[in-house]
Amino acid sequence: MQVTETVEITGHLMDSGLLSRVLDDIRGYGGEYTLDKFDLGYDKDDPSTVRMTVGAEDEESLQRLLMRIQTKGANLVDPGTPEITEVSQDGVFPDGFYSTTNLPTSVRLGGRWVAVQNPEMDCGLLVEGETVRTIPMSDVKIGMRIITSAQGVKVTPPIVAHTEESFGFMESEVSSEKPQRVLVKQVADGMREAKANGLKVLWVGGPGIVHTGAAPAMVALVEAGFVDVLFAGNALATHDIESSLYGTSLGVDLARGRGVEHGHEHHIRAINTIRKAGSIAAAVEQGVLTSGVMHSLVKNGKTFVLVGSVRDDGPLPDVYTDVLEGQRAMRAELTGVGYCLMAATMLHSVATGNILPSSIPLTCVDINPATVTKLADRGSSQARGIVTDVGLFIEHLARELSPSYAETK
Repeated sequence: MQVTETVEITGHLMDSGLLSRVLDDIRGYGGEYTLDKFDLGYDKDDPSTVRMTVGAEDEESLQRLLMRIQTKGANLVDPGTPEITEVSQDGVFPDGFYSTTNLPTSVRLGGRWVAVQNPEMDCGLLVEGETVRTIPMSDVKIGMRIITSAQGVKVTPPIVAHTEESFGFMESEVSSEKPQRVLVKQVADGMREAKANGLKVLWVGGPGIVHTGAAPAMVALVEAGFVDVLFAGNALATHDIESSLYGTSLGVDLARGRGVEHGHEHHIRAINTIRKAGSIAAAVEQGVLTSGVMHSLVKNGKTFVLVGSVRDDGPLPDVYTDVLEGQRAMRAELTGVGYCLMAATMLHSVATGNILPSSIPLTCVDINPATVTKLADRGSSQARGIVTDVGLFIEHLARELSPSYAETK
């Protein structure tokens, strides 16, 4: 190896498998390593520390390797100072840019460590005076100063809790066989804690919330103060409004559970009604929309961001049809969020997971196990999955968090 650096990592390296994953990354990137020091923790709660020299064939390969293993907490012993390069083309990062994670990150500027604002995965690091923040590729402009090295950057990975048992039933992060009452209470407690700390609760929802009959329960949660921001697509809002106007969702009578004549037209007629009013809020003000989740959000002064897709009908006038503008609108609402619940939507869940910092507790509820595992697979290490019927889960959550709703059921 022609170029080398020395890194150090501390934690429960052996029982968590962390060291093995770091070494796999080094070899996977074509690098080499030499273990210089290995201090193994004596007791089960004692951390271990490994110092190693890692090498690659050239500086560019070494920088990419260092960036990769930093995501697991392997930071440079001698951090140095970051290389900073000016952007020469709008919408294009300089070569060798530092590709971020959603983990807490710091940059060494002027001899001191500066915390990176709004940690987000798959972005660059923008230096503005004495501050550093993440910036998506689409937002970079000529003249911006972007970090282009692993030197001068430090990542703090989450602490992996030590487990005493080597085997146990139902211990995976995603299981359909865990006691639902306990899971509901844990989510409710997470929301209560966020609100007690003056933080917001973010929901990411799909049309399954309406299809399963959970919209009244979600309305109760809005009114109880446990839905501050909603991220969704055209579908959730459309079928919620369809339900309010026609009593159906995708043409299915929610009271009787079967289709009605000409019901397939209801969603497009609902969209047309809101477009005629001008917006969802205008429809509420005009008395056109008098119930449902969207009505409750408007009446309670809550925020919603609707971002569409190529398959949308209409769409509703409030829907962002430019996905980049939609991303920016979603990012703008993350300030002050202390808990996130995702329900019945794969695409919006993954999209939101991509922009959330790892410090925000995140629970994904879906009947499909693949949905709840995709978040962790795509870098949202804090994601917890609950495989269950979304309608029943939200119903039980409303009973836990809304005394008035519980009394009526």
